[in-house]
Amino acid sequence: MASRTITLDGARTRPSDITDIACAGARVSLAPEGLDRAAGACRAAVEIAARRPFYGRTTGVGANRSQDAGDDGGHDLRLLRSHAGGIGPHLPDAHVRAMLAVRANQILAGGAGLQPAFAEALAAALNSGYLPRIHEIGGLGTGDLTALAETGLTLIGERPWAGPHAPTGPSSAGRSPSSREPQPGEPPGSGSDGGAGPGGGTAPEPIVLRAGDALAFCSSNALTVGQAALGWSQIAGLLAATHVVAALSLLAVDGSAEPYDERVHARRPHPGGVAVASEMRRLLGDAHPAGARVQDPFGYRCLPQVHGPAVDAAAALARVLEIEINAASENPLVSAADLTVHHHGGFHQATLGLTLDHLRVALLHTAHLSAARLATLMEPAFTGLRPFLAEGPPASSGAMILEYSANSALAGLRNAAYPAALGHAVLSRGMEEHASFAAQSARQTLEAASAYRLVLACELVAAVRALRGRGARPAPPAPVAAAFATAAAELDADAADRPLSADVETASFLLDRLAAL
Repeated sequence: MASRTITLDGARTRPSDITDIACAGARVSLAPEGLDRAAGACRAAVEIAARRPFYGRTTGVGANRSQDAGDDGGHDLRLLRSHAGGIGPHLPDAHVRAMLAVRANQILAGGAGLQPAFAEALAAALNSGYLPRIHEIGGLGTGDLTALAETGLTLIGERPWAGPHAPTGPSSAGRSPSSREPQPGEPPGSGSDGGAGPGGGTAPEPIVLRAGDALAFCSSNALTVGQAALGWSQIAGLLAATHVVAALSLLAVDGSAEPYDERVHARRPHPGGVAVASEMRRLLGDAHPAGARVQDPFGYRCLPQVHGPAVDAAAALARVLEIEINAASENPLVSAADLTVHHHGGFHQATLGLTLDHLRVALLHTAHLSAARLATLMEPAFTGLRPFLAEGPPASSGAMILEYSANSALAGLRNAAYPAALGHAVLSRGMEEHASFAAQSARQTLEAASAYRLVLACELVAAVRALRGRGARPAPPAPVAAAFATAAAELDADAADRPLSADVETASFLLDRLAAL
């Protein structure tokens, strides 16, 4: 059962709310004022379309914007069917849940002119565990058209629901055994299993599609925003854990706390650097030695200057995400207050894409420092121990392989850090001549988070091994002492030559606990 219920209101929903809905089993309710805004915009859209051209409602879309949509009542269904052309693998459940939560909240912002029933159906899907099957590839940062068209066809009953799936369960690429696609000639809804699942949830009832619903529903970057929120959540936690791991490494090499002195950062007060130095002082307390060297390597000495920009970049992404999650950015944008409609480019995700690119590059730099600290932990000149923290017979390799594994993961992070915004596309007969590639940037951010977790986990394994080897366990009340106790209780103390894969896997899970200390 879900631990809590999050109320989506289209105005104050936070990125952490989206990640809790996607990953932590939170249930969803919809604020009445948000539903009222959506209903008002829906009524206004019908009235406006009766007296003036209305993109996607009375006209075609893209380069077909000057083509009359006709009055046969089939334009919206054709639009959903034609745009539901996603390709590649199916998305993990958490990504789909994040998308549904973002889109429901955006509808409540009241600019789409869409039936409120769509928001209600998305909330029902999240609470039941039934999810649409969404292909990963299709968006370019100018609207997640393929993903939302596939969702729209599911909401109206033309595509089957998959599930029910527990929010925290593993994603599956396989189809629910009782689900099947509608066959040619079958009416919408005939392919949906629609029944109660093992968890007691029931798939949402099909929505009756009305004129204007198709584009109004699809005109959003909800998948990109949802995936970006998941990436932000993972990276924000890892950035917090980095302080803890770096503090353990500092103690393991008799590093100096001088670089974190408040007076140093008061003279050059970049917010991220000030915050990192402050956190290091808090973690170390009185546990740090005076320092064995006049100056330490950059991995320790420049931590505030290199890690600080990553902290700043994550904070900037959180601000962008909060705007996007609560945005009425659909094109056209309906204003119920004065019965107006504006055709615009608010769907373009340059801001989000560039902010994601910035975060990944900053994360790459802080990952370089982690690999550099790992290298010092292998050096007798820094630890006073044998090379590679080895024990046993001469020429034992100890933790040597951790450097290779960390740098392999670092190479993956380096690939993921390549700015997606350097891409370019001209689409729809030249009418859409720019794309942000924010969708690619969001996926790369999730890849970067996974790679950085492995780099940092390798450093944690080595830092704990070095502290054990030196008998240099930090003492309370310094928070770093609790961090060492937490990690040492889980990581294998055997320092003989043996496979370290399980150690790194354990450390990767420990990072989330260390981030909360």
